Amino acid sequence: MNFIETHLKGCYIIEPRVFTDARGYFFESFNQKTFNEGVNQQVNFVQDNQSFSSKGVLRGLHYQTGEHAQAKLVRVITGSVLDVAVDIRPESETYGQYVAVELTAENNKQLFIPRGFAHGFVVLSDTATFFYKCDNFYNKESEGGIIYNCPEINIDWELEGIDFLVSEKDEILPTLTNARKIW
Repeated sequence: MNFIETHLKGCYIIEPRVFTDARGYFFESFNQKTFNEGVNQQVNFVQDNQSFSSKGVLRGLHYQTGEHAQAKLVRVITGSVLDVAVDIRPESETYGQYVAVELTAENNKQLFIPRGFAHGFVVLSDTATFFYKCDNFYNKESEGGIIYNCPEINIDWELEGIDFLVSEKDEILPTLTNARKIW
């Protein structure tokens, strides 16, 4: 696996080694030892989640606060998404900045999002199956979120001329300035 640290410290794009032949392909999508060495920290995932969505569905920007903060390892099983991680660590030099990566079933890339980041994605293909690991259990009372079109962050979601399909809950999330603090 190839681990590429983004401009957001601790946030990595992970490219697997894919072996192809006449039968199809094979790749190792996760190996605890290789992963921990690649991201230079001990991360123990405890929960796997999966979602299925149609083109233009936008989920996010979500995070968990305090002792329930979560790191995530995300990937796409079918289709393609634009995946976004926003640094919301108050002490960070890149606070309020984001990284966007196209994750597809074809490129098999993954994105590691450490604790202290908000996360969201928009579906670029007709449909997509999105899969992610979390290093902490979900806790409803610790939910945090930032509106996807926050002018302070100014994310380019790369889908022009399409009305996003966003949940009612995500439509009323606050801006970065007014969002619940991560710690």
